[in-house]
Amino acid sequence: MPGLRAPSDYSQEPPRHPALLVNSKEPYNAEPHRSALVSSYVTPVEFFYKRNHGPIPIIDDINKFSVSITGLIENPKELYMKDILKLPKYAVTATLQCAGNRRTAMSKTRKVRGVGWDIAAIGNAVWGGAKLADVLELIGIPKLSHISPCGGKHVEFVSIDKCKEENGGPYKASIPLSQATNPEADVLLAYEMNGETLNRDHGYPLRVIVPGVIGARSVKWLDSINIIAEECQGFFMQKDYKMFPPSVNWDNIDWSTRRPQMDFPVQSAICSLDDVNNLKPGKITIKGYAVSGGGRGIERVDVSIDGGKTWVEASKYQKTGVPYISDNESSDKWGWVLFAAEADIPESTEIVAKAVDIGGNVQPENVEVIWNLRGILNTSWHRVRVQIDCSNM
Repeated sequence: MPGLRAPSDYSQEPPRHPALLVNSKEPYNAEPHRSALVSSYVTPVEFFYKRNHGPIPIIDDINKFSVSITGLIENPKELYMKDILKLPKYAVTATLQCAGNRRTAMSKTRKVRGVGWDIAAIGNAVWGGAKLADVLELIGIPKLSHISPCGGKHVEFVSIDKCKEENGGPYKASIPLSQATNPEADVLLAYEMNGETLNRDHGYPLRVIVPGVIGARSVKWLDSINIIAEECQGFFMQKDYKMFPPSVNWDNIDWSTRRPQMDFPVQSAICSLDDVNNLKPGKITIKGYAVSGGGRGIERVDVSIDGGKTWVEASKYQKTGVPYISDNESSDKWGWVLFAAEADIPESTEIVAKAVDIGGNVQPENVEVIWNLRGILNTSWHRVRVQIDCSNM
């Protein structure tokens, strides 16, 4: 695409914050320390996890950059940034989470394949841009459409990003047309993050944001949009990011038997404590995040300081000074909640957190029952150990 290109090597990578925990250098995949996530409701750009499959694309001329819209439509269209900027601008607060978040803990049960994420492959940002539903209206697809006039049922997003999994071809993914054309789904073509122009790591100049869905569908460095009859046949839709049972291994896997993962399940994690902590006896504040996919709010976060035998309900919040009500218009339905609970810890113990969303969905107790060979969607109870040091008391 004129104006935007994918480099063939890693010699022109953007600067990154030195505090990030790097899981792989080339391609660059990194997350912040977990404690950074609970310092604010909106995650600072520099501490938002970075997930990449190749070298970061480079914009040479923003005035030449455009996105082509093709496929099952009567009149293919070329959209330039000036065209997108003319559309109504929306700000949507939404949490993005890599499907592999918490993979490292799952791999301790049985080995899995994938980037070794801790619990911080997740972040909450305010995304600014045009609604995809408005963009699709420009090419003759009405809002709330399940099928386009020419028979399209899915919207495919193709990146300029080249990756080895596609044999050097572009990264791509799709969502149903019904979701893309629903203004309430808040799918964006985003050009801003936290009130500033997107940076290169996060998709500059234009990316897709699909709230409530695993991050793999929010395609960065958008190159083209295709209206298609069937879902995208790309690698990351058909041979990755699918949820298999524990009985499936790399010898008996049949990718065609599972649908691509879209919504992420209810999730929570403790961020104020490491996996193992050495503390003095006394009061502590347990803080973390909780979120559920599909716009389902968080009804409750339970915290246990005795390994799950007894529980207390944590307080939860989003914006300062605004009470969080899970299904209220004053709350961000696509955003996470942060939680906090005070506890007196007199002796060594295991601290546990689990969340319940407004659909009554609750995190599973053990990772073993949701183990899968790709290590995705580890939403089991989050557990940390506390060792109490009574010396010098």
